[in-house]
Amino acid sequence: MAVSSSNCHPTERCSLSRLAPLEAVLFDIDGTLCDSDPLHYLAFREMLLEIGYNGGIPIDEEFFVKNIAGKHNPDICRAILPDWAMEKALKFIDDKEAMFRRLATEQVKPIDGLHKLCKWIKDHGLKRAAVTNAPRENAELMISILGLSDFFDVVIIGSECERAKPFPEPYLKGLEALKASPNRSFVFEDSASGIKAGVAAGMPVVGLPTRNPEHVLNEAGAAFLIKDYHDPKLWSVLEELDSEAVGTTA
Repeated sequence: MAVSSSNCHPTERCSLSRLAPLEAVLFDIDGTLCDSDPLHYLAFREMLLEIGYNGGIPIDEEFFVKNIAGKHNPDICRAILPDWAMEKALKFIDDKEAMFRRLATEQVKPIDGLHKLCKWIKDHGLKRAAVTNAPRENAELMISILGLSDFFDVVIIGSECERAKPFPEPYLKGLEALKASPNRSFVFEDSASGIKAGVAAGMPVVGLPTRNPEHVLNEAGAAFLIKDYHDPKLWSVLEELDSEAVGTTA
């Protein structure tokens, strides 16, 4: 049975109090900072129609979530264009990314409550990283559109690591760049791939079911789910972290 976003994951506690005093917060970008997956879906649907993919039948959102969302571009190539040479497939993906950036410039909006959370993080002097499988050009565009260019201390790109998500290397690289401990850090993610990466890097992951099914995020190991950054459950957890931090310094 799917676990509602109002409940904890059955094998985890909602509390993150063991992380106090908190050092760092790490974020995915697509679907986590902004609801950009519909634009990725539109770009892929249109580009695949142009090459007559699936007999000219447009891909649906279920196909997108299963084969594309949250995945590293070379893995997407292998999943949806297995008969193509990798160089040709990656060129197709590059063209799709260019279409996405054109769409994103006018249409990307932050997840509700994002700037409230970012203010809390800044006010607490926490380190922060963006960690994504998106190309750097996409990542930096998203961050700029959202007005967060000065917020992140570092932006980690999956393709610039030895292995991208779902492997832990991007998050481990983020921790290393921030000089932060996984025992004092946590992650926000919206995909199973990203949640698995964060958990494998030794951190609890707060999941946002922006476009992916809740049960998929829970099965990937999310500590708990929130509907957005206004979710009272998130703020209850942050208040608890504050209280624990005061206790550790008293």
